Amino acid sequence: MDEISSKMMMMMENSSTSTKKEELFHVIHKVPSGDGPYVRAKHAQVVQKDPEAAIVLFWKAINAGDRVDSALKDMAVVMKQLDRSEEAIEAVKSFRCLCTKQAQESLDNVLIDLYKKCGKVDEQIVLLKQKLRSIYRGEAFNGKPTKTARSHGKKFQVSIRQETSRILGNLGWAYMQKTNYMAAEVVYQKAQMIDPDANKACNLGFCLMKQARYDEARSVLEDVLQGKIPGADDIRPRNRAEELLMELDCQKLPPLSLNLLGLDGEEDFVEGLERLMNEWAPNRSRRLPIFEEISQFRDQLAC
Repeated sequence: MDEISSKMMMMMENSSTSTKKEELFHVIHKVPSGDGPYVRAKHAQVVQKDPEAAIVLFWKAINAGDRVDSALKDMAVVMKQLDRSEEAIEAVKSFRCLCTKQAQESLDNVLIDLYKKCGKVDEQIVLLKQKLRSIYRGEAFNGKPTKTARSHGKKFQVSIRQETSRILGNLGWAYMQKTNYMAAEVVYQKAQMIDPDANKACNLGFCLMKQARYDEARSVLEDVLQGKIPGADDIRPRNRAEELLMELDCQKLPPLSLNLLGLDGEEDFVEGLERLMNEWAPNRSRRLPIFEEISQFRDQLAC
């Protein structure tokens, strides 16, 4: 009898050890537990390092309704890694209707990355403006003031102000890709008033240089080097600011056409930004000087 009890105890201990090892495996490799198609897809992606097999299994998970939110996002990321970004865009646009409302914001972020990868700047601008409008309407973060984000496996809190500044920074970068430096400057100015950082300051300085507004550009770039802007202790924006100041000293760049493509006819977009600025920076003048310049430029175009 004692021998039987001893064997049963050993079996239970082995089972417990096996369970703990399995749990530890999932923690180490950051894959969910279970045996559904989504779990197998993550195993193929993370453990077996087989992206093609992972994509097939992610498709099965979507068709089976197994963790569709995560399956669609993860599949798009894997496709991007395999230079199948165009296919990933179509997949997200076609199947996001199967995902929950809570997943739509993160799917927008996936699409923006895919558009950037494919060089689809116009589509990127449209989606970024759409995200900003959702902030104006109080729909972002599902109506909450903060959300939990993840980067390199770490979780952190992002405020609605930080998110607005981040989106404006991305929008400014997109306008820069279209060499629309006046529009880029407008949104960078707004972003810096909401949540300033050294990287956006360098881009703002570059946009001012392209418009031959050299004194303003120098002031912005020197603020970076003097550590007056958050993030200025990072070596990358400091190096960029130094390079731009050297360009400024060596040559006077010719101003490019002040093309207002993307802002002209966007009164609701501009007014939405103004509402946010009135709420977050109430002591400033009602409109930034740059918007007065835009209004004057529009009057000239109308003549």
